[in-house]
Amino acid sequence: MVSPGTISAPREESRQHAFLVAAGIFLSRIAGLVRDRVFAHYFGNSDAADAFRAAFRIPNFLQNLFGEGVLSASFIPVYAGLLARKEDEEARRTAGAVAALLALTTSLLVLIGVLATPYLIYAIAPGFSGEKRELTIRLVRILFPGAGLLVFSAWCLGILNSHRRFFLSYTAPVIWNAAMIATLWGWGTRYAQYPLAEILAWGSVAGSALQFGVQLPVVLRLLRGLPLSLGRHADNVKTVVRNFFPVFIGRGVVQISAYVDALLASLLPTGAVAALSYAQTLYTLPVSLFGMAVSAAELPQMSGAIGSEQEVAAALRGRLGAGLRQIAFFVVPSVAAFLVLGDVIVAAIYQSGRFVHADVIYVWGILAGSTVGLLASTLGRLYSSAYYALRDTRTPLRFAILRVLLTTVFGYLSAIPLPPALGLGARWGVAGLTVSAGVASWVEFTLLRRTLNRRIGPTGLPRDYLAKLWVAALAAAAVGWGIHHVVRGHPIRVAALVLVPYGAVYFAAALMFRLSEAHVFFRWAAGRLGRG
Repeated sequence: MVSPGTISAPREESRQHAFLVAAGIFLSRIAGLVRDRVFAHYFGNSDAADAFRAAFRIPNFLQNLFGEGVLSASFIPVYAGLLARKEDEEARRTAGAVAALLALTTSLLVLIGVLATPYLIYAIAPGFSGEKRELTIRLVRILFPGAGLLVFSAWCLGILNSHRRFFLSYTAPVIWNAAMIATLWGWGTRYAQYPLAEILAWGSVAGSALQFGVQLPVVLRLLRGLPLSLGRHADNVKTVVRNFFPVFIGRGVVQISAYVDALLASLLPTGAVAALSYAQTLYTLPVSLFGMAVSAAELPQMSGAIGSEQEVAAALRGRLGAGLRQIAFFVVPSVAAFLVLGDVIVAAIYQSGRFVHADVIYVWGILAGSTVGLLASTLGRLYSSAYYALRDTRTPLRFAILRVLLTTVFGYLSAIPLPPALGLGARWGVAGLTVSAGVASWVEFTLLRRTLNRRIGPTGLPRDYLAKLWVAALAAAAVGWGIHHVVRGHPIRVAALVLVPYGAVYFAAALMFRLSEAHVFFRWAAGRLGRG
């Protein structure tokens, strides 16, 4: 019998893995923010910006369905479990069979997507017409093959994460973003917006190939070659496929929710689609940095847990408790910063060239709406990972479907009839989309937690811990708000003068409240500086 203490890796190892994931995601997200800033400089909130953002979403449907989230939930638990049991050769064969199935399926879907693009535009962006619609069609056809390459990059991520090679898999997107930035810098001043958008789409495809290529050599070394086969009848491959479809459908309905948002935004005045995309880049940053970092580091560990049912449940409760505290410690101040200081953040990142102060206020409003569900959606990622570690992909699917239904109904009401009823301009309907999505996220999170608690025992965040986090974050936000109304200058300078004290006050308050996560962070930072 395996004792609970031997079921999971040591906490320090888990924190190290989470740090590597967070560091990789941080670098890739910073590169993404630089890319978006350069994009905003050349495109602003124009028709070309709307077309590119809408086109960018459509082939990404393929990437998100077959990519990182689905493979993490269906492939990693099986592959990591084989490695934990020292069945390396079977793990190798399973990885090759999954790669072959992905290659066949993705190739067919890319071909169908390219041929069916005009019909996709009718279904997803009905508000586009004339040259704007034709540009979107051309962009989608260029971008589809690049999305296919990103699916294989996600397969590499599954292999690397299972072998605890977290940093490479999450920094690889830096190359993709760098390719797009280089494209804009190289051709941005030489072409008008419409042809520049097509050139940028080709730059994205090149970046996708580079992102896949940089991971492939390490993956081939870990697998000792690439044993491609369509051996789908093997038991482990059957398990991957069986788990794949519920997650695929679950991911699909979530993507449908995102496309409902894009569809509704396309019916709003010019700039709504682009502004929603700018805001999404920001509010998904803490989700990725903290929710994804902790969840990605924990999934292979939870999936490799062995022992009795009670021992596995105890291990999951311990990992969930620590992970939830880590996530909340960073997401709560993110919510406060977006809500109170969002204009400072948006201006520092985007205000340049065609992106003016009025655009800053518009995107801030959308970003503020997203704070409603930011904590729920981030914590929900860790709960979903716990279900996947238990080989249960159907329970999260049911709750995802409910979330999409709620998002669709609330989104329509909030985006179309509500703004005029409140005396607001139609363009502000896009802020209603992010608020409605947040409400639906809380419903999904509550169901995930309640159902899992019935299965493994009580989990969640202590109320006093959350109260201390909110007091610290709001105190820091008040200090930042006061500084913001005194300092003047370039947006980046203002952001530095406001956000650095904001972070300092938050961490000081957390230390005063004796929150263990603050002490762990400072001990880690001191250790790094000492070694440096």
